[in-house]
Amino acid sequence: MKHQLTVLVCALAMTACANHAARDRLGIEDATLLHSGFGVTQDEAAGAANSQWISTYAPAVSSSTALALLQTRLDRLPGDQTGYFHAKAQCWINAAKQARQANDHWGFVEEAIGQAAMITMSLENGAPLSAVNPALRTVSTVRPDLWKIVSAIKSDPTIAQCPQAQPPLACAEVELMQAGHDAWRRSFSDAERRLPDVQDKLRQSAETALQCKQKMLMPVSAPAPVSAPVTVSAANSPRKITLKADSLFRFNGGDDAALLPAGKRQLNEVAIRLKKMPLMRELKITGYADRLGDKSYNQGLSMQRARTVELYLQSRGVSLPVTAQGRGSANPLVTCRQTQRDALLRCLAPNRRVEIELVAAGS
Repeated sequence: MKHQLTVLVCALAMTACANHAARDRLGIEDATLLHSGFGVTQDEAAGAANSQWISTYAPAVSSSTALALLQTRLDRLPGDQTGYFHAKAQCWINAAKQARQANDHWGFVEEAIGQAAMITMSLENGAPLSAVNPALRTVSTVRPDLWKIVSAIKSDPTIAQCPQAQPPLACAEVELMQAGHDAWRRSFSDAERRLPDVQDKLRQSAETALQCKQKMLMPVSAPAPVSAPVTVSAANSPRKITLKADSLFRFNGGDDAALLPAGKRQLNEVAIRLKKMPLMRELKITGYADRLGDKSYNQGLSMQRARTVELYLQSRGVSLPVTAQGRGSANPLVTCRQTQRDALLRCLAPNRRVEIELVAAGS
C-alpha cells in the first residue's frame, strides 16, 4: 500500500518527484539541501544573507550597469584575450547576465559580478590571481566526480603550457558553480540540465591538452636546454639543481597542496640523487617568482615554494641541513618585454623557479 501511495503521489506531482531524483543524481552532500518542505530553517546555512555578504555586494545597486561596465573593461584589456583568467571573467559575466534575465533574485547575480570584477581588476593591475574556485554563499557543491575531473585537468602541468585548453576549463568551472547555485535554490532539475555542457567543455579541455602534450613529446633536432624541468650546473662550478616552478606547482601555488604529480616525481628523483652524495655538507634552497604582481606577495610566494621543497625532500629521507630563502623576483634569468599577457607569462617562466645549491663538505 505504501508503494502504491508513492506511485500516486508521483503521478500527481511528477515534477517534484523528478526534481528529487535529479537531486539524488547530483551527489549533493550539503545537509541543508537534503531537506525541504515544512520546518526547513532559514538560517545562514540555508541561504539567509549574512552581514558580510550584504557589505560586499550591496554597492552593486544596478546589476545591468555593473555588467556593462565590466564588459567594457574586460574588452579593453591588452594582450591575448583567450587565456584562463580572461575566459573565466567573461564566463562569470555571462553567468550573471543569464541569472539576471531569469529574474534570479537569490544573490547569485551579485556574486558572479563580484567574481568577474575581482578577476578583471587583477588583470588590469597585473596582480597575481589564484585559480582556486571560491566558496560562494549562494552555491553548493554538485557532482563531486566532475570537480575531481576539473582538479585532475588543472593539476596536469601541460595545461599551463597549452593556452587553447584553458578557456573551456575555466568556463566549465563557472558553469559547474552555476549548477551549484541552481541546487542551492532547490532547482535540482535546472542544475542537472547544465551538466552535459559542463562535461563537453571538460572533454574539450582534456583532449586539447592531450594534443598539446603529444606535440611537446615529438622529437626535435636540437632541444633547448631551458625545456628540461631539472638542470644541473657544470661539475667545475658549485653544484646547483634548478626546478621550474611551473612544473612543480599549480597556478600561483606554493604549498604542499599545490604540488603537481609531475613536481613530486621530480622531487623524488632529486631526493634519490641527494642521498647518493655523501660528501655534501648542506643544501641552500632558494625560491624565485617572476616580476608580475605585488613585491610582498612574490616574496612570500617564493619563500613558500622554497620551504615546501625543503619539507618534501626531508619527508623523502634527505637529512642534510637546509637553509631555505625566498628572493621574490630577484636574479631573473630572462628579460621579457612582451605586451600580450599570456606571451609575457610564457616568456617569464624561467624566472619562476626553485634552485637547490649543493654545498660540498670542506667548502
